[in-house]
Amino acid sequence: MNQASKVLCSSLIGSTVEWYEFFIYGTAASLVFDKLFFPEFDSVVGTLLALSTFAIAFVARPIGGVVVGHFGDRLGRKSMLVLTLTMMGAATFAIGVLPTYHQIGVAASILLVLIRLVQGFSLGGEYGGAVLMSVEHAQKRRRGLFGAVVNTGAGWGLLLANLVFLIVSQLPDQQFQAWGWRVPFLLSAVLVAIGLFIRLRLGESPDFEAARQSGEVAKVPVVEVLRKHAGLAVLMCLAYLCAGVTFYVGTVFSLSYGTGQLGVSKSTMLWLVIAVNVLTIITIPLFGALSDRVDRKLIFLVGIVGMAVLPYAWFGLLGTKSFGLMLVGFLILFVPYAANYGVMPTFFAHIFPVSVRYTGMSIGYTLGTVLGSGLAPVIATFLLHRAGGWPAIAVYMSAAGVLSFVAALFLRERKDAERDVPAAVS
Repeated sequence: MNQASKVLCSSLIGSTVEWYEFFIYGTAASLVFDKLFFPEFDSVVGTLLALSTFAIAFVARPIGGVVVGHFGDRLGRKSMLVLTLTMMGAATFAIGVLPTYHQIGVAASILLVLIRLVQGFSLGGEYGGAVLMSVEHAQKRRRGLFGAVVNTGAGWGLLLANLVFLIVSQLPDQQFQAWGWRVPFLLSAVLVAIGLFIRLRLGESPDFEAARQSGEVAKVPVVEVLRKHAGLAVLMCLAYLCAGVTFYVGTVFSLSYGTGQLGVSKSTMLWLVIAVNVLTIITIPLFGALSDRVDRKLIFLVGIVGMAVLPYAWFGLLGTKSFGLMLVGFLILFVPYAANYGVMPTFFAHIFPVSVRYTGMSIGYTLGTVLGSGLAPVIATFLLHRAGGWPAIAVYMSAAGVLSFVAALFLRERKDAERDVPAAVS
C-alpha cells in the first residue's frame, strides 16, 4: 500500500472513530439521557435538555477548529490528528463511567456538559486535518474521491454507533438504563487504540511540507484568516447549513420523533437510520469521484436543492408508519445529501490558500456545524411541540437550503492553491 492510500485509510479510520464517539452520545441523548441526567423535568423539557447537551459540543467545535487549525498550519497536520483522537477517546470513555443524577445529583449533569465540550473541541480540530491529510496526499485527479472517502467516516461512525445501540437496546429497559447504555462508550477505547496505532505511523502532508520549505507558513494563521479571508469563512459556514440540518434532523431528531410522536419502536427507527447510512457510505464516494470529472460546485448546488425540497415527502412517508415507505422517505432525502456532502471536503479544502487552509476550513466548517448541526435537533423538537406538527420543521429545513444555496454561489475553488502530487507517491 502506497503512502497516499495509507493516509486515506488512516483518515477514514480516525474519522470513523471520532464520529462513532460523537454519535453514540447523540443516540443516548435521544433515547435515555433525559431520564439519567435530567429526571427532575417532564419528558419534553428533559428531552430538550438532553439534546441541548448534544448541541453544546458544537459550541466548542469552532474553538477546537481555531486552536487545532492554528497549530496544524504552523506545525503540521499529523501531530494535531493524534491529539484530537486522544482527546475524543478519553472524553468518551469518561462518559461511560460517569455517575448519573440519581448517584451524585446535579454534579452528574455538569460533568456531562464539561466532557461534552471536550468532545466538541476534539471534533472541531479533527475534521479539517483528516480531510486535508487525504486531499493533500492525493493526485489532483483523485482529490474529489479521497475527500469523499474521508467524509464517509460520519456514515461509518453513525452506522457503528447505531448497530451497537441496536444490540444493547434489546436488553430489558431496566438493565439498559442501569448499565447497557454505557457499553458503546466503553467500547470506544478499543477503536481509539487502533486509530492511534495507524496515525502514529504516517508521514506529513506534502502540501504542508512544500509550504514550510518555501517559507509560506503563516505566523499567526487565525489572524490572517480573520483579516484577509473572513468573508470566505462566513460563506463556507452558511454553505454548510443545509447538509448539517438535513443530517441531524434525519438521524438524531428522527429517533425521538419516531418513537415519541409516531409510536414507532426504537429498533425500527435505528434500522432505518442504519439503512440510510449504508446508502450514504456507498454513494458519497461515487459523487466524490464524479466531482473529479464534473464541476464540484454544480454537484454541491444540486444537492442543496434536493435537500431543500424533499423534507415534505420525507415527513409524509414517515407518517405512514410503514417500514417500507419510511425507508423510501429516508432514501430520497439522503441521496441529495450524499451528493452535497460527497463533494464538500475537496470543494471546501480549496477555498483557502494552503498557508491558512487548516485554520480557514476549520473555522468556516465548524461555525456551520454550530448553526446547522448542533441546533437542528433542538430547533426541530421545539418547532414540533410549539407548532404542533412537522410542517414547521420542513419549512425550517427548506430555509436552511435557501441560505446554503445563495452562500455557495459566491464560493469558488482556488486552482492556484492545488499542488499536484507525483504519481509515484499516489
